Amino acid sequence: MTKKTTELLAVFAWLLVLTLVVNACKISYSFTGASISPEVKTVFIDFFTNRARVVNPMLSQTFTEAMKDKFVNETGLSMERDQGDLEFGGEITGYDVRPLSIQQSDQGRDFASMNRLTVTVKVVFTNNKDHEQDFNTSFSAYYDWESTRSLNEVETDAVDVIVEQLIDDIFNKSVANW
Repeated sequence: MTKKTTELLAVFAWLLVLTLVVNACKISYSFTGASISPEVKTVFIDFFTNRARVVNPMLSQTFTEAMKDKFVNETGLSMERDQGDLEFGGEITGYDVRPLSIQQSDQGRDFASMNRLTVTVKVVFTNNKDHEQDFNTSFSAYYDWESTRSLNEVETDAVDVIVEQLIDDIFNKSVANW
């Protein structure tokens, strides 16, 4: 063998080793923080029924659609109609308004100076590619506002903020592996 042939074989061997090493490492990354196995291609998000004592008539639809948008837009997974590699189901279990802080007026009467809306969602997550990641967990998020405004005045903004926080928490627990 000539020196040139030996050098070419050495370069070829290094390229082969490098190719094998690169192909053996399966690294999944995303700018959204999602860490999803390459085998996971689809997601199914069932309708989240509102079972709270107080029912916001739009909350189930708003929450379910926002979940679908988050997972399709930030993971690249395909939405399925009945089953997926990742599956989400559950229900809205709480929609509660409570006074947050009590103050006393000049007349000696107590009144709420701040109110809090809290929404709780029970989520059943199934990872059909890795059942060790499955969970059945409740998530809660809240929105505070001054009592000089009514719930009707702040409810749309409050629900938007709460739904975004809930979905971020669910997203992080299910696919961000934080």
